[in-house]
Amino acid sequence: MTAPSRWRAATIRAITPVTPRVKSFRFTPQPSPFEGPHRAGQHVDVRLTAPDGYQAQRSYSIASAPGDPAGLELMIEGLEAGEVSGFFDTVAEVGDEIELRGPLGAFTWGPEEGGPVLLIGGGSGVVPLLAMVRERALHAPEVPMLLIYSVRSGAEAIARAELSARSRDETGFDLTLLLTREGATAGRRIDRVMIDTAIECLGMPRHAFVCGGNGFVGAVADLLVDAGVRPSAIRTERFGG
Repeated sequence: MTAPSRWRAATIRAITPVTPRVKSFRFTPQPSPFEGPHRAGQHVDVRLTAPDGYQAQRSYSIASAPGDPAGLELMIEGLEAGEVSGFFDTVAEVGDEIELRGPLGAFTWGPEEGGPVLLIGGGSGVVPLLAMVRERALHAPEVPMLLIYSVRSGAEAIARAELSARSRDETGFDLTLLLTREGATAGRRIDRVMIDTAIECLGMPRHAFVCGGNGFVGAVADLLVDAGVRPSAIRTERFGG
């Protein structure tokens, strides 16, 4: 898919808290501000322009499934030093207009690609994977999919209630939630045993998607290869350090 390169205006339609630090922002319903629906896993560039002409931009993964009638959804974490995230955290209001460019990126999955699909996310890296989970539920419920989600605490887990409900109610979708700083799994990281258990439950994945920080993604990708997943089946998206 060729991404539109021009910037387009988008209006914030709704703002909803997701975790203590993350908010959901819904924008103008699709296909506007894009020429067509995105693919699950893609991102957009967001640009803000100050009255004096200063501009700041940042990339954010799309959380909504393609064609969601509720509009394009971004889940944005408020960061103390973040120019763009700080605006969304403390300034942005419903009705505000910003600029978006996209959709962008090849970190994508669609129903036509089939499965089994193994998703592994760390922290806010779960957002593009959430779009894939939602896309599966809408258009390919027969595709086996399993999500391993590593996050520091239950309170910080993005869409925890939704993912838990899908795991309970949707045949063929399973969730492994790893809380690294609380409860029985405090101090644990995703390891070979967890990967092997996921593959035993899911089957050898036809596609594996890993998203998170650089160190997280590198370590998990190595574990997948060690477990016998074809390197060509592994796609990664890295967020910062």
